[in-house]
Amino acid sequence: MAHAPSPPAAGASKSFRPYVPADQEPAELTFRAVALGSLLGIVFGASSLYLFLKVGMTVSASIPVAVLAITIFRGLSYAFGLRRATILENNVVQTAGSAGESIAFGVGATMPALMLLGYDLEWSRVMLVSILGGLLGILMMIPLRRAFIVKQHGTLPYPEGTACAKVLIVGEHGGSNARTVFLGFGLGAIYKVLMQGLKLWPAEWDQALTGIKGYNKAVVALEPDPTLLGVGYIIGPRIAAVMVGGGLLTSLMLVPMIAYFGEGVPGVLPPGQSPIGSMSPGAIAGQYVRYIGAGAVATGGILSMLNALPLIFSSIAGSLRALKSAEGSTEAGSGSLPRTDRDIPMPLVLLGTLGLVGLIASSNLIPADTAGRIAGAFLIVLFGFLFVTVSSRITGVIGSSSNPISGMTIATLLLTCLIFVMLGWVGGEYRLIALSIAAIVCIASSNGGTISQDLKTGYLVGATPWRQQVAILVGALLSAVVMGGTLLWLNDAYTTVSNRPADLPSAVFDVSKLAETETRDGREFKVLRLTAPIEGALPGTYLVDEAGKAQWIKDAGIGGRLDHTTSGAPIKKFNPPQPRLFATIIDGIMSGDLPWGLVILGAVLAIVVQLAGVSALAFAVGVYLPLSTTLPIFIGGLVRLLVDRARKFSAEDSETSPGTMMATGLIAGGSLAGILIALLVVFENLGKAVDFSTTAPDGEPQYLLPALGAFSVLTTVLLIVAMTGKRQVMQEDDAKDISEGELT
Repeated sequence: MAHAPSPPAAGASKSFRPYVPADQEPAELTFRAVALGSLLGIVFGASSLYLFLKVGMTVSASIPVAVLAITIFRGLSYAFGLRRATILENNVVQTAGSAGESIAFGVGATMPALMLLGYDLEWSRVMLVSILGGLLGILMMIPLRRAFIVKQHGTLPYPEGTACAKVLIVGEHGGSNARTVFLGFGLGAIYKVLMQGLKLWPAEWDQALTGIKGYNKAVVALEPDPTLLGVGYIIGPRIAAVMVGGGLLTSLMLVPMIAYFGEGVPGVLPPGQSPIGSMSPGAIAGQYVRYIGAGAVATGGILSMLNALPLIFSSIAGSLRALKSAEGSTEAGSGSLPRTDRDIPMPLVLLGTLGLVGLIASSNLIPADTAGRIAGAFLIVLFGFLFVTVSSRITGVIGSSSNPISGMTIATLLLTCLIFVMLGWVGGEYRLIALSIAAIVCIASSNGGTISQDLKTGYLVGATPWRQQVAILVGALLSAVVMGGTLLWLNDAYTTVSNRPADLPSAVFDVSKLAETETRDGREFKVLRLTAPIEGALPGTYLVDEAGKAQWIKDAGIGGRLDHTTSGAPIKKFNPPQPRLFATIIDGIMSGDLPWGLVILGAVLAIVVQLAGVSALAFAVGVYLPLSTTLPIFIGGLVRLLVDRARKFSAEDSETSPGTMMATGLIAGGSLAGILIALLVVFENLGKAVDFSTTAPDGEPQYLLPALGAFSVLTTVLLIVAMTGKRQVMQEDDAKDISEGELT
């Protein structure tokens, strides 16, 4: 498609011309584009939330959403004779669709910490935090668009945004590579259903290393999951290797070392609840190594922030200069500005921001007196604008994947808790306020980085900024509404309610101050929410009788430790590192009731790794997560390494290669199937009806197919598609133009 050149946008390089000139106005913010984008945002948001709960990370959704938009609209055009979508409509779809993934990260990282702090995970609270954080991040980014996207066009590359623009232009010329995404989606979903739904092969393979004197309780394990294989391919061999290094340290060194030195220790060594000699490898990891991992993750996040300090300072200075020079010059509909340089009017942005802040201050997110509400709202505005600015600027340099959102959230939480302690605000409601502040800032920062990438894509293809901003506001709102229900659904589906003596603590509790009650089996019990380990009891929610003895445990599906369902069937809980970390920070600062020795060991480990030139945060996440999770991620990274070397892909080429599209489909298909399989966990009779596994004489389940064999087939398919698939490329002239900062 040929376009006439247009005048350069105000503040932009005079040589820059977007793909669609400013003097042309093709269809853009149409109902079908916003509807499809919002629907894909919900789908990818739900799958991203599931993925985050498994591995503590998400992957960018913009490129796969853009690919799907091109293909779906093209299919509708062929099938029903509808008008072909314009490149700007496809851009609106990817803009609205990208909001779900960024909100999923913030929700998954912060909201489960509520349960670890002893609160109920309420749908209304999760939804409100998602909406407020998502919309606030977008509104706070709008005044910064001209500074970061326009004025620094040749300085800030915004790698994902630029790659997405290339995909849209390829689609305009007839290519899309969407069949590979759909292939991966179908394969990932079918594989997951066969594995976890029909149970044709086990969902985890493990092998204990025995026979070596003094070296026991070391276990090599692998979870043959399509989502983990896809994640490994997308993040690449370097980060995947660092993560599996942390997993190997835990499984093959830390756990055996604790077992070796603790085997002869009489009695119980806190925070454990039984003698180390009688503990399984999983129990040692859960009761000791988990705190080491939390300390390492916290330190890794802080170190990532310190590494980014030069960018942070330049971001703050740049945003202040932008606000000073922007005075009313970017209002939508302004006759003095070209179409490609019109934002939502600043008065509306300010009014919307003030309205959101007022809603935060008046809502139950901040259950305190007037001073506490005002302080909470002020801290959200302060940290929110600071870290939205930082996130948008850093994303422009190193991309969304390396954006240290966790570090920003840790900094917010640390500063908020320290301020509260200095003011003497250490009651239970202030723990809730601190987490709510951190959650909103986390989601806002994540969404700020996402919309900056989207606006970069729009700038390159010639989109209208205010229309993009409206699209992502709608997409963020709809995704946020669904996110809370998805989180609660997954948690409830994998929650275990057990009265088995082995699952209950030996401690006797004081029930005189417990007000909440719950009835079970016709008896009324007091509800005890234990947030830190004590002698004879691990953190958790217990139903306690009048004598102070726990009769039931309600082990959460997210952050829980029991490895079986109510009926005793094996089950794998969600345990992302960030919620445990944030709960640990709040507990540590406001009550000090934590095993600080283990936390400090983790902090020292992260510092040593960083000094060795390795990403401390990625390594720390590997220490926290089980080896069964990081090993398939590493295998995915190895496949990417083989493909990139064999096909001589550059890092930029690999982002839009068939392998990456296939891996994205595996993640989305496997994750969505995992959410649906939660139905089989809730309705156990339905799950038993489709269960093809059998029970051995010793009570262990037997499967028809081996896990390693099934995973090998899946890995081979990914390798073949990545090696033989055709990569859609831009026409030579367009590729040259975009690399030089000009699209004609």
